[in-house]
Amino acid sequence: VAYRYFSTPRRKFIVADTPGHEQYTRNMATGASNSDLAVLLVDARKGLLLQTRRHSTIASLMGIRHLVLAVNKMDMVDYAQDVFESIRRDYLEFSQKLGECTIQAIPLSALVGDNIAAPSQAMPWYQGPTLLEYLETVDLDSGRNAESFRLPVQLVNRPGHGFRGYSGTIVSGSVAIGDKVRIGPSGEMSSIASILTPDGEAQSAQAGDAVTVTLADERDISRGNVLCAANDPAPVTDQFAAHILWMHQKPLLPGRQLQLRLGAQCVNASVTTLKHVINYEDNSHMAAHVLGFNETGFCNLAVDQPVVFDSFENNHDMGGFILVDKLSNETVGAGMIAFGLRRADNVHWQALDVSKAARAALKGQSPCVLWFTGLSGSGKSTIANLLEKKLLDRGCHTYLLDGDNVRHGLNQDLGFTDADRVENIRRVGEVAKLMTDAGLIVLVSFISPFRSERRLARDMVEDGEFIEIFVDTPLDVCEARDVKGLYAKARAGKIKNFTGIDSPYEAPQNAEIHLKGDSASAAELAEQVFEALKERGIV
Repeated sequence: VAYRYFSTPRRKFIVADTPGHEQYTRNMATGASNSDLAVLLVDARKGLLLQTRRHSTIASLMGIRHLVLAVNKMDMVDYAQDVFESIRRDYLEFSQKLGECTIQAIPLSALVGDNIAAPSQAMPWYQGPTLLEYLETVDLDSGRNAESFRLPVQLVNRPGHGFRGYSGTIVSGSVAIGDKVRIGPSGEMSSIASILTPDGEAQSAQAGDAVTVTLADERDISRGNVLCAANDPAPVTDQFAAHILWMHQKPLLPGRQLQLRLGAQCVNASVTTLKHVINYEDNSHMAAHVLGFNETGFCNLAVDQPVVFDSFENNHDMGGFILVDKLSNETVGAGMIAFGLRRADNVHWQALDVSKAARAALKGQSPCVLWFTGLSGSGKSTIANLLEKKLLDRGCHTYLLDGDNVRHGLNQDLGFTDADRVENIRRVGEVAKLMTDAGLIVLVSFISPFRSERRLARDMVEDGEFIEIFVDTPLDVCEARDVKGLYAKARAGKIKNFTGIDSPYEAPQNAEIHLKGDSASAAELAEQVFEALKERGIV
């Protein structure tokens, strides 16, 4: 994004110049995220293109309520009014689904300056404002000071033992000394004792001010918490609906865990349901199982910790977030919260008197998940089966979850696409978590080809309870063992999305136990795992 700055006697401007090509959609979204108005350039010779419709939809979702349809290169069509009117009519028809926004269509010739800063002599039929005139006069009042007070805490300021302040930038509303505030997500109440600014102490502050505030009471507040107006606090939820613009070449798969950053809040999140994808051509809604590169979809998301939010429509700073890949740390999506899901407020954890520790103590063992991963034919199920026998002989309470067996029941509705593989592992991870809570040693034998899903399963249980066992067997050995002929069918194109052939396997990088599947018999490999478990004190 190239930023340019200029000013006139009426206004100061910051222009975010973004490329229009599809591969640079993320650049366009970045520029739109902080803009009040969008100028959409249309070539008069070509009319409306898909990229104009795409950019209009994204600008609307980003909260831009003022759109300028700048029909450029009018000199190339002999300044024909009918050409301009045709493009204008087409755009107005398309824009009916964009929501509330003002649209100003202006015919231009940037080459000679027609209708840029001065009215065009070549287009006397156009009686509207020039581009510069419109930019100088359009009403851009954001209304941020009229909204309820919100101060996301960016830093707990403790320069010494006698001072504890909470620093951040007020994103909406105003606050004064003595005002009651509610702290999100805890819901605790307090009042403002003092307000410190770069210029010293102040009696009040408003949206856009960087401040440090102190409270009248001691409260447990940390980075990511939000100070809100007591009479209108921000909602708190762990499930919400949002529009997501996906910006990565690999598609967004429901169930895959990502990092969600909303202001200073940082939580783990996953899309639970992809409701629809927006068709940029006419803004209609299409059913889909995954969200592809540069696509925008409406989704339900779940997070592992409650977040404090406002809808993006009401408060951009409190409703806009980014999604980050946990392995590469790359920003892969941008989202706009629409509303919290009511069921998140109605479903609560039921307190239980019997704990996991009590169940484990009764069995005399340490519950854990032994996660076997490897290619089809690597030997993981055979090794897991032999290991379970040894554990049973030792008096351990176990259960073996095998990939093929689970697909006969719990996961019989899932196929072998990347999206279904993610959901397959998510469900099994949840089952394994429940079994460890019951005090069991759970053996899981799944190809589980993606690191991110194995990470998701690991994060479901407590530290030290997840032991990844990589059965590392070369592909040619796996194919030679394949009595069912699955690899041959996959290579012939008769089986699609087969791991190792036309679907990737991401080998573990730091597995707790690494077995060379072609170096010893299954019984010997099972013995290696058993000895490793003894060393860890699990058996």
